[in-house]
Amino acid sequence: MVAKNKNIGSDFDDFLAEEGIRDNVEATAIKRVIAFQIKKEMKKKNITKTEMARKMHTSRTAIERLFDPENESITLVTLNKAANALGKKLKVELV
Repeated sequence: MVAKNKNIGSDFDDFLAEEGIRDNVEATAIKRVIAFQIKKEMKKKNITKTEMARKMHTSRTAIERLFDPENESITLVTLNKAANALGKKLKVELV
């Protein structure tokens, strides 16, 4: 008798939930998207990481943490400072 695959018909979100990692995976994905957007805007405005740190009144190391997908300690305050340094506004919403 052939064993049935219990995941047939389920989606990736179901799999992540079953593994108990959905929240962490989603948070990492969101952070990567935001970091990508910040990097893209920095490139568009020709702003280096050093200049970004100066505009945010922080260290270059803090900027590296902002772009580190493994670092989960980035706060809304930091993200807001980054947005302001780029002349943008941070928008967070529940959907």
